[in-house]
Amino acid sequence: MSGADTAAVVPAESGEARSRGLTALLTTAMAFSMLQLFLLGALGPRLVDRLGVSETLLGLTTTVGFGTAAVLSPVGGRIVDRVGPRRSLVALLVLSAVALGLIGAAPGPGLLLAAVAVGGLPQALANPATNKAILASVPAPRRGAVTGTKQSGVQLGAFAAGLPLALAAGAIGWRGAVWVAAGAALLAAVWAWRALPVDAPAPGEGASGGAPRGATAGAKQQGAASGAAPRGATAGAKRQGAASGAAPAGRRGPVPWLAAFSLFLGAGIASVNTYLALFGARRLDMGPTVAGALVAVLGVAGIAGRVGWSRAATPGRAPWLPGLLAGGAVVAALLLAAADRVDPLVWVAAVAVGVFAVSGNAVSMVLVMQRSAPGRAGQDSALVAAGFFAGFAVGPPLFGLLAERGRYGGGWLLVAAEFAVAGAVALVWAVRDGRARRDGGPR
Repeated sequence: MSGADTAAVVPAESGEARSRGLTALLTTAMAFSMLQLFLLGALGPRLVDRLGVSETLLGLTTTVGFGTAAVLSPVGGRIVDRVGPRRSLVALLVLSAVALGLIGAAPGPGLLLAAVAVGGLPQALANPATNKAILASVPAPRRGAVTGTKQSGVQLGAFAAGLPLALAAGAIGWRGAVWVAAGAALLAAVWAWRALPVDAPAPGEGASGGAPRGATAGAKQQGAASGAAPRGATAGAKRQGAASGAAPAGRRGPVPWLAAFSLFLGAGIASVNTYLALFGARRLDMGPTVAGALVAVLGVAGIAGRVGWSRAATPGRAPWLPGLLAGGAVVAALLLAAADRVDPLVWVAAVAVGVFAVSGNAVSMVLVMQRSAPGRAGQDSALVAAGFFAGFAVGPPLFGLLAERGRYGGGWLLVAAEFAVAGAVALVWAVRDGRARRDGGPR
């Protein structure tokens, strides 16, 4: 092989290695951003027995955490757009470590709720920061695949909570298992600080002396890579946005519809995540470790579903996928209701929730990146995430009122109804979007 050939191969291989490293880092960040949710669900039987947490209070922990995330998500999107993905991801991982450490130290429900509220902060940063990093560093043809993989990190967190950390809780106690997770989050923060490129200066920072004079061109190039349109590129950005289906500036596009879809989808998913293990322990006579394994199974299925469906979400097909996935989620919830009488169905239902329900959020994020106007990816991601987190805040307390009375079957039917409403919202938007695009304008 000639020297020129070698020189051509080495940069290509180096770029591919960097891409794999970025994908692994973003997947890890997504896992830690919501790990507390899955830990509280997987450790639910132990928390109820040893910390004096009732079924209703267990659902309230999810409400506090995700209510905080829902309120802060729009602000989080603006922060990410201003400070950049590197600093945002490091903050996300450090805050995750703090929240997990406080959960492990909680002597009772009061501090537990406070710790869960702190855990809402990294959730508010997760989607805007990771999406911004993808837009800045990943070529357009690969963004769907990378987005699906990093969104599967949420379900990687479910697997970690449901299997290795649940096993660790049996060996070193539930507090020790949570502290192990906190230490791992700090190590991931160091990884992010060392691996990610330095963020571009915030707008106006160069004028005040914050950026070197020679950095202006590089900042403009990075802004173009991340979706921010340079001053002279407005017409080109508009033409590119029209070709890709992106909503023009000032048009909200699919964001309100995806936020409403995510609200009802999140309500159902959060109820499953919070109460699946407790359902196995209370109604199906499983031990705490086996019941926690249900969350791990859901997590593995969710990883496969998010990666697969995100790869399938091409611009022409993506608008129809949320409704399809919500329909599959309805079937999964009905299987959970049937498992109250036929125990083995709970494992099939856990797989189906992972493949269909939890994949809907990944596809909605692919749609956000396909349709966002230049420079708005962080804010649009945050608004859709706010709807998702609001659903997480609302769903578990409603389910908890039924669970405390032993009415798990009714709870799973409530989840099926929430998924059905999400599917109806998605279908109405897909029909309107198809009609509008035929008439020449995005919705």
